[in-house]
Amino acid sequence: MAKPKAPRRTLDSYTVKQINKTFRAGDCVLMRPSDPSKPSYVARIERIEADSRGANVKVHVRWYYRPEESIGGRRQFHGSKEVFLSDHFDVQSADTIEAKCTVHSFKSYTKLDAVGNDDFFCRFEYNSSTGAFNPDRVAVYCKCEMPYNPDDLMVQCEGCSDWFHPACIDMTVEEAKRLDHFFCESCSAEGQKKLQNSHSTSRHSDTKVETKRRRRS
Repeated sequence: MAKPKAPRRTLDSYTVKQINKTFRAGDCVLMRPSDPSKPSYVARIERIEADSRGANVKVHVRWYYRPEESIGGRRQFHGSKEVFLSDHFDVQSADTIEAKCTVHSFKSYTKLDAVGNDDFFCRFEYNSSTGAFNPDRVAVYCKCEMPYNPDDLMVQCEGCSDWFHPACIDMTVEEAKRLDHFFCESCSAEGQKKLQNSHSTSRHSDTKVETKRRRRS
């Protein structure tokens, strides 16, 4: 006759002694990979359980996938700190937790002044069996019509407000950083007229073309 499983209880929190950090359900964590050559796994803790003696602590997690781990692989617009919230749930030993991390929304990530080693962002949910993403469409920018990669510097047209990669407008990153004004091809004629009018009323302008890119700390 099979021996009945010992009852398990849910814990409000658990402290991993090796790193002296306390974790709770809802926290995002880095977990030790089975292959030491691979980066740490990223997961969200759903529940923490222990046996009746408070030992053999397990964490129920929902995995985040890195672009390399998805069916389609990494694409040009995927940021270096981008992860996808998957439908893959698992149970792991709590002692495989290495550190706490933060998975930001895409919007909040792009507003960070600096990006730390434990900062990630998520803008897609990922179906691990079909490779489908939700949402299946996001805004695209530039002539190349690519979604925004927050690692890349882009310049904004003062006419249409669209964003452009320097390479797509035959410009180096250094040249883009030195721009005082920028108008794309579509807005160039009208933009130059506006610029001439503004210079006729002001001999000097402090306006710099806006650029966007995340900084790493």
